[in-house]
Amino acid sequence: MINFEELIKSLILPLVAYPNEVIVTCSSEEDGNLDFQVKVNSNDLGRVIGKNGMIAKAIRTVLYAAASKEGKKIHLDIDAK
Repeated sequence: MINFEELIKSLILPLVAYPNEVIVTCSSEEDGNLDFQVKVNSNDLGRVIGKNGMIAKAIRTVLYAAASKEGKKIHLDIDAK
């Protein structure tokens, strides 16, 4: 079974300047649907989202692929603290 919280952290931590301020929480887990909330330092928000949202889209693509192997759906929100 995949630990999605650790997967999200492993994708986001190399991108940020303040890794100790990254918080990943699972807000709900019902019927195979997972909702994750990621909070980063406001200075790191642009690094995680990327130009035109390209980095965030790539992170979500990796998560969608991992979740589909588990027969689940995943939703990821990225916000600043």
